[in-house]
Amino acid sequence: MISRLSYKTYRDEELLPFIKKGYTAAFDELYERYGQKLFSYFFRMLWKNKELAEDCTQDIFIKLIKHAEGFDETRNFSTWIYSIANNMCKNEYRKKEVRVLHQQLEKPVLAVSAVNPDMRRFREAVHSCTNELPEEKKALYILRFQENLSVPDISSILGIPEGTIKSRIFYLLKEMKEKLRDFETLSIYP
Repeated sequence: MISRLSYKTYRDEELLPFIKKGYTAAFDELYERYGQKLFSYFFRMLWKNKELAEDCTQDIFIKLIKHAEGFDETRNFSTWIYSIANNMCKNEYRKKEVRVLHQQLEKPVLAVSAVNPDMRRFREAVHSCTNELPEEKKALYILRFQENLSVPDISSILGIPEGTIKSRIFYLLKEMKEKLRDFETLSIYP
């Protein structure tokens, strides 16, 4: 039996065969690598609902165990798992009226120093702007600018050609820049 420490040297894709065979230490290693990232993704995508994000994170790892044999080892694991996460979010959107629920949520308080109130206002405006985005644009924004995924990975996750992803990012940034025009005197303005 392989010890947990030895799994740290394996690439994500190399851990799946061990998970298929029931090696819990391999699963633990993938959970350690992706648990917090996926929770954060769900949290941001699903209305900052902590309980829902926790449930979805748990569900995605249960799906990983149940469907590990369905993983195509020629694919990138992170792309595969984020594709599943993205589909889970779409399912949540179908279950709930996004706009109604979103309006009921409180705006979170951002931990920004009072030394720079302009920066605090800018961050609040960016937060508000991203929360107002439709589901598809919000997913694109989070995957690209918060999860820092590449255009090819986003293309694979969303099932959209890379050229379309690039175009949508361009227009998304243009739209956000217009909405944030009041802050154009700040050095951080896009």
